[in-house]
Amino acid sequence: MVDHSDITKLPPLILGGAVLNPIYNEDPEQVPIIELLKYAFTQGYNAIDTSPYYGPSEEIYGKALRQLKTADAKGLSFQRDDYYICTKVGRIAENEFDYSASAVRASVLRSCKRLDTDYLDILYLHDVEFVDFEKSLEALRELRKLKEEGVILNFGISGYPLDYLTFLAIECCKHEDIGPLDAMLSYCNLNIQNISLQNYYERIFSESKIKVLSNASILGMSLLRSQSIHSFHPASDELKNACRTAAEYCEQEGERLEDLANRYAMYKWVLRGPTVIGVSNLQELKAAIVDFESVKDHGLSNKDMDLVQTIQQNILGPNHFNETWPSGIPHPELK
Repeated sequence: MVDHSDITKLPPLILGGAVLNPIYNEDPEQVPIIELLKYAFTQGYNAIDTSPYYGPSEEIYGKALRQLKTADAKGLSFQRDDYYICTKVGRIAENEFDYSASAVRASVLRSCKRLDTDYLDILYLHDVEFVDFEKSLEALRELRKLKEEGVILNFGISGYPLDYLTFLAIECCKHEDIGPLDAMLSYCNLNIQNISLQNYYERIFSESKIKVLSNASILGMSLLRSQSIHSFHPASDELKNACRTAAEYCEQEGERLEDLANRYAMYKWVLRGPTVIGVSNLQELKAAIVDFESVKDHGLSNKDMDLVQTIQQNILGPNHFNETWPSGIPHPELK
C-alpha cells in the first residue's frame, strides 16, 4: 500500500504513457501493458504518467488496471492503493487547448472514469507555455477546487520552457485561490544534450514551494537514440544533425546512444526527483531498471563519462549543448 498523501514518496522511475500514442507506436494496443505494469509494480516502480493528449493512453492503462485487480494464475493482483496515477489536462490536440474551468473539470472526471479510479494522485496542467497566463490561472483555480473536493490529491504544471514554468509556479504562490503548486513536470531539459534543469532546480523549490519535480523525455523526444529522429521534432536541423553524429559516434564505440542517454539522465536526477521513462516492451523496461539500479549505486562508468564528455564538448559543442527550440506563445508577463 502506498502513501497517497505524500507524493515525495513517488518511486524514482515512473512509467510514461506517451508511448501509447500512435505517433510513437503504430499500434499502441500491441504494447504489452499488463506485463509492463506487473513487472514495474512488483519491482517497486508503482506509478504511471499519462494524458488525454496521448491518444488512447488513458483508456489502455485503465483497461489494464481493471484487469490487474483480479488475481492472475500466480495469485498476483494490484488494487488502487498499490500504485500512483499521474495524468494531465488542458491539451486536446497538437494545436488545440481548452483551459476553461468547465473543460478542466469535465476532462478530470473523464480521466478518472478512463483510469478506473475515484481520485488522481497528480494532475498536471499540460504544456502551459501554449496558453495565455490568465487562462492558466483559471484552469489552476479549478484544479485547486478539485483538490479540495478530493478528486485530485495534488496538482501542478508541465511544459518545456523552464523560464515560463518557473515564473508560473512562483506566481501561483501569490494567488490565495491557487496557492503553491504540488508538482512540476519538465521534459527534454535534463539529458545529455540539455542540462538546463539543473540551473533552475534550487530556484524552483525555494521560490515556488513545489514538493516534486519530475524529469521526462530523457531521450529528447527521439533526439538521443540510434533510430531516426521523429519527423515532427521541433529542433533545428543543425541540432538534429549533431545528435545523429553522436549516435554514430556511440555506435563506433560499441554503445547505443539511447542506452548511454538513459543512464546519464537517471544518474543526474537520481536524488532530485522521479524520472519518467517510456518503454514499449518488457526488455526495454528491464534494461531501464538495471541501468537505474546501476547508476544509483555506482554512478557512471569511466567509459560512460568519457563518451558523455566527447558528445557534450566536441560533438554538440557550445552551439548545440543546451540548445533549445521554440515552444508555445509569447508571454509578456516574463518581461
